[in-house]
This record gives sequence, C-alpha cells and structure tokens, in this order.
Amino acid sequence: MTTSGKPLSVAVIGAGMAGRSHAAGYRNVNTVFGAGLPPVRLAAIADANIELGEDAARRYGYEKALPSWEAVAEDPTIDAVSIVVGNSLHRPIAEALVAAGKHVLCEKPLAGSMEDARAMAELERTADVVTAVGYTFRRAPGISAIRQHVQRGELGDLSLFSGRYWCDYATDPKGPLSWRFKGGLGSGALGDIGSHVIDAAEYVAGSIVSVSGASLSTQIPKRPLPLGAVVGHNAAPVSDEFGEVENEDTATFTARFESGLVGTFSVSRTAFGLPNGLAFDVLGLGGRAAFDQHRPAEYLFDDAQPEARTQGARQIIAGPQMPYFAGGVPMEAPGVGASNADNFTYQARAFLDQVAGHADPLPACATFADALRTMEIIQAIVESSRNGGDLVDVPPAV
Repeated sequence: MTTSGKPLSVAVIGAGMAGRSHAAGYRNVNTVFGAGLPPVRLAAIADANIELGEDAARRYGYEKALPSWEAVAEDPTIDAVSIVVGNSLHRPIAEALVAAGKHVLCEKPLAGSMEDARAMAELERTADVVTAVGYTFRRAPGISAIRQHVQRGELGDLSLFSGRYWCDYATDPKGPLSWRFKGGLGSGALGDIGSHVIDAAEYVAGSIVSVSGASLSTQIPKRPLPLGAVVGHNAAPVSDEFGEVENEDTATFTARFESGLVGTFSVSRTAFGLPNGLAFDVLGLGGRAAFDQHRPAEYLFDDAQPEARTQGARQIIAGPQMPYFAGGVPMEAPGVGASNADNFTYQARAFLDQVAGHADPLPACATFADALRTMEIIQAIVESSRNGGDLVDVPPAV
C-alpha cells in the first residue's frame, strides 16, 4: 500500500467516453468525503489516438498524453492506473502493470475471453498490489439504498427480481463495425451492458446459482466498416464494405438466486429511444423498490402502510440519508440531483482508499474474481441459449 504522506500518481489508459469518466473521477477524489487521501498527481492519459489523448489530458488537467499503454507501464513514477480500452487488451495490460508494481482498476467486462479472465483472476490472487474492476453502478446512491433495504429485511422475503439494461446505441444499421461487435456470443450486449445489470442484481439480491430460458439474437447482422478510429458509441465515417456482426444485440434469460429468488433479465443495445436504460424492480412479501438510471436522483419504495389510503409507491429523492450523498456532493441537500459522473468519482475514491490504506475507506471495489464470476454467469447464459434454454448451473461464488 502507498503511505498516506506520499502523493499518489495516477494514469488512465484509454481516452474515450469511459476513459474520460475515469480521468474526471481521479481529478475529483479529494473533493469528496473529507480528508484522508494524500495529494493526487494526474500524471498521464494514454491512447493510440494521440490527438484524443491530448484533448482528454488538457480537459481534465493531466500532465501529458502518451501514445501507448507500454509508456505508462514503463513510467516508474505512476502508482495507479485505470484500464479503459477494448476487452481483448485488458489481460496483457493488466499483467504488465502488475509486474511493474502498479495498482490496477480495470473496466468491465474483465476480459475478452474466459481464458484471459481466469488468468487475470489468478494474477490477482498472487499480486502484491490492489486490483479492482469498475462496476460503477455499485456507487449509485439509489442502488446502494435499495441494497440496504434488502439487507435490513425491510422488503420481507424477496419474491422477484426483474432487471433490464436497454440501450439504443446500436439501433442505426449504418453505425460502424467497431470492436464492440466483434467476439463470440456473450461479448456483445451481454458483456457490454449485461455485465452491469448482472452485477447490480447480485449486489442487491445475492448470488445467482443457475440460469435458464436464455435467448440471444442479433437484429443487425452486418455493419459498414469504419474508415478510421471509432470513439465510444459515436458515429464515424464508413466505407461501402460491410462486415459480419459476431455477437448478440439482445439477450433474455431467467436466473435462480441462492436464496431461491427468481430473477428475469433482458438486455439490448438496439432498444430505440433508451440511451442508458439500466433499471430493476425488486419485490418482497413486505415491500418493493425500483430504480431507473434515467432518473438517477431517486428511487421508488413501497411497503405496508398502517392505512390502505396511504399505501402506494413513494418517490424517494436522493439526499444525505442515502449512501455516498453526504460528503459526496458540493450541495448536501435533497433534490440537487445525482449523476453518473459522481459515481465514477466515488469509484475512483474507493480505489485510491484501498491503494493508500485509508483508515476510513469507502466500500471496496469489485475484484477481478468478482468480474470473473460475472463472466461465468454470461458463459452459462450463452450455453443455455445454445441448448434451447436448458438450465445451466453457475459455479459457486468464491
């Protein structure tokens, strides 16, 4: 661990939309939750697209832009690094960073293949540095508050979890064939956004032990080849040539939790009109709660009221009564909002709390082992789909 008196030097590998979110998070970590962290040095942003990297470094106050991840690994002054690039690159970068003694926060999904994911989990087991995975929605105040309701038994015995992540970034058939559309089944909508809703489900309702009834489909089987670099989900110039989409646009499945709870899930990147539609409902015999990322500064809660005339779902506005809010926003008053950018700041703070050995840390980040488990669930979903929806057991959580 880094001692509290030594400055922490951080870098981000990847200057796209998620990379910039990590960059902004590190910039803000010492503005939230009071004292405790040492000064943070914003050392570098690395990207093969040097113009993109230079723009991100300028915007977020980093000292320099670097043309490669290798330059970050070779810099002995950098302590902690976020990996925010294509999934297939995660393993070699993580291995090089750990070998160089650097702490690693890797974006989800953990890797581009199960082989790489298992190797990264084994790397974590023997590493002498902090390794973590960016399941950013764990930091949403509303989701964390719902988790507390469940843990305190305030919903009673759970009876149903219904989760979905519906996005529209792939609805345009003229959208370029980027790396997101490459890889086998499970690496498409499931790996990209399904990993988030699967993690949120286990975070709120406990471990998933089996899946069944899975169905994976591709609505747009071919896409035009890009003429240059594609950043995030953005449009880009394309050629007249088309290539095959190798993974799924949409997935549905049912899950059984360790408690006996049943969950239903649907994931789509071709859901028209829904830019970032992570949402779920969790129902119990004594109450229910619901969250929708399109309304991130609130959640719905319902429980048994003394009188029938006052029963019904109540809108709970984000405020200091929720996790992360007190000390986590400049204006600590209900109704001032919450954003995805805040979640990245809380995640970065939690990661650096671990790195610095902070005496009063935020809840720790998900581990490589946690993210491997999500990929094992995704693999089980793919197997169920290939076998006509058969029930497939998930390896037990370690």
